[in-house]
Amino acid sequence: MLDIGRVQLAHPFVQAALSGYSDLPMRRIARRCGASYALNEVVLDKLVLQRGKKQRVVMDVPPDDHPVGGQLMGSDPDVFAPAAAAMAQAGYDVIDINFGCPVSKVLGRCRGGYMLSQPAQAIEIVRHVIEAVGRTHPVTVKMRRGMDDSPESERSFFTILDGAFELGASAVTVHGRTVRQKYVGASNWAFLARVKRHVGGRTILGSGDLFDAPACVRMMRETGVDGVTIARGCIGNPWIFADCVALWRGEPLPPPPSVPDQGRVIAEHFRETVDHVGEQKAGHVMRKFGIKYSELHPGGLAVRDAFIRATTTAEFQRVLDEWYAPDKSWPATRRREGSGDLIAAGACD
Repeated sequence: MLDIGRVQLAHPFVQAALSGYSDLPMRRIARRCGASYALNEVVLDKLVLQRGKKQRVVMDVPPDDHPVGGQLMGSDPDVFAPAAAAMAQAGYDVIDINFGCPVSKVLGRCRGGYMLSQPAQAIEIVRHVIEAVGRTHPVTVKMRRGMDDSPESERSFFTILDGAFELGASAVTVHGRTVRQKYVGASNWAFLARVKRHVGGRTILGSGDLFDAPACVRMMRETGVDGVTIARGCIGNPWIFADCVALWRGEPLPPPPSVPDQGRVIAEHFRETVDHVGEQKAGHVMRKFGIKYSELHPGGLAVRDAFIRATTTAEFQRVLDEWYAPDKSWPATRRREGSGDLIAAGACD
């Protein structure tokens, strides 16, 4: 088990917050496939406080969406705190502070990963959020290992890390790349091991290059982190959570999902999306998920191209009917390989 403050998780494999992806339908599917905990996609603090459709979507936390983390991003401690309180009141179990997003437009507005270059301001944000909700809700922080590879950047990282724990943060997630790296190059797992040794018994979750269950378990064993947050590796592959749990328990990997099994989960994801955004938008929203789901299909590239062409709900359904029909004889499936290159450039985890 893994504890994040008073929130107890069944196992240490978490669905990360993914901008543009980890909406309610994705979280529900991840849970049904074995995720112990899921985070909502990152939300700008100001949007939480502005009445409107976006606010209503963010504040909708149904009974089956627990435990769930609400991830916030911004730069003003005085706005962050009431936004955190509003998310806590809406039903989020954990409030997560994003100091890691490497997307250029986010950095240009002095948010996300930019805060790693402003340790005093970052610590003030943590202080304000913990003062606002810390008595009732765990507060966690998401970081990258610095803005860049400079000694100054590393010092700022550890200043924020130590400051967050001293103020009462329940856990910190560390992605092993710098902000400047974005998603280029390998995640530095040796740095994660240093961080874990540095904090001792405090809770560290690792992130970066987790595209299959063996990698997730290997990160925990090699670095000593208390858990892992699976980001790009779980888009289109919610079965990764059951795989992780099996390996962690010393059991063999379950067989890869058959084509009909994949189709059932995709259809379920599709229905959830129709309920969430409406039939008119569901096909467009699901297209990016379909592209990733296709990587597990034995007809990979052809299925991917079919999903790329599917821009409406009816077209998406036709892809399911053609490529995932349960009454056809399909070749054996394989586990997904690769490094998430099909993720949209604007995605941030």
